[in-house]
Amino acid sequence: MMKSPDLTKKLKPGLYLVATPIGNLGDMTLRAIETLRSVDVIACEDTRVSGFLLKSHEIKKPLISLHDHNEQQDSGKIIERIEQGQAVALISDAGMPLISDPGYKLIQECYKNNVYVTSLPGANAPLMALQLSGLPTDKFSFLGFLPSKTKARTDLLNVLKTIPVTVIFFESPNRIEDSLEDILATFGDRQMALARELTKMFEDIWRGSVSELLTRAKKDGQPKGEIVLVIEGMREDGEEIDVEEILKDALEHNSLKDAVALVMGRTGLSKKQIYNLALELQRK
Repeated sequence: MMKSPDLTKKLKPGLYLVATPIGNLGDMTLRAIETLRSVDVIACEDTRVSGFLLKSHEIKKPLISLHDHNEQQDSGKIIERIEQGQAVALISDAGMPLISDPGYKLIQECYKNNVYVTSLPGANAPLMALQLSGLPTDKFSFLGFLPSKTKARTDLLNVLKTIPVTVIFFESPNRIEDSLEDILATFGDRQMALARELTKMFEDIWRGSVSELLTRAKKDGQPKGEIVLVIEGMREDGEEIDVEEILKDALEHNSLKDAVALVMGRTGLSKKQIYNLALELQRK
């Protein structure tokens, strides 16, 4: 039988990693609420964002800011508090601390100083997107945000294109078309899912091939809200690809430029190789 949290017992001095909702305030767990009410101080990314969340759950505790720019220098101050007997909670603006959020350096320092650390699980956007994607869930890799620069993004995708595991990324709405084009050009026209506004009123999951999602993004405009991309891993079926037939079909329905881009995505061949083949086909 599950026990209700005992608020009469003071928390053990240490660092408590507390998950917060990723969009729906109702996803805050009872254990998270009671722990945040019991700690001495709460470290957070943005005191304004966290202040709203805590107020909605009637949690009144001092807040200290911990973000990418001050984590290195302020981790020692948090450890000092714990060594003096305090229980400190670490929360992020949304989701689980450390998952594409600050906290890694603080955890390292805690372990170096034999400080007690525990985690209270909760909402997690990458795992929720994976659940809803319809893609294999037994093996997957989450790599945070795709790089914003084209070269860095394509370099990373080229490293990942041959691994046989489902791949998960965060992405910004204003880069989604460029990223889908790069994914198509490197991974090929695999199955994927685009999840946005998870747990919110307008939660939406796009499913289909990379080219289908790219076409939808161009037609409907960039999707709004936080986006998670889930992409099928490399298949190991050993099927042969008839590049010429694929290119012929693409040329029937697209301009030369668009056809070359689509076939690059389907086959993994270089732009020059496909362009030269297209010119040969047009001369026949």
